[in-house]
Amino acid sequence: MSNLELPKGGLLEFPCTIAIKAMGKSTPDFDAHVTTLVRKHISNLGEGAVKTRPSKNGNFISVTVTVTADSREQLDNIYQELTDDSQVLMAL
Repeated sequence: MSNLELPKGGLLEFPCTIAIKAMGKSTPDFDAHVTTLVRKHISNLGEGAVKTRPSKNGNFISVTVTVTADSREQLDNIYQELTDDSQVLMAL
């Protein structure tokens, strides 16, 4: 199973709250960039939905966006958007 595939067989019930993590090089606007990508698919991000964490040496940053997803297709589209983006090195 690749990191883009969610488990089959109904382990997730929608709507559900899920944390999506994207990692990239540490730039001043990476968190805003990731948030923009996610907002293409989920417009109602709650307050505190976006958290960032720099790597030990500060060269990379992870952005965690907690969303309420309405469907598996919506999650698949978010992960595809993130992994297709040149600034995003990895999405989990």
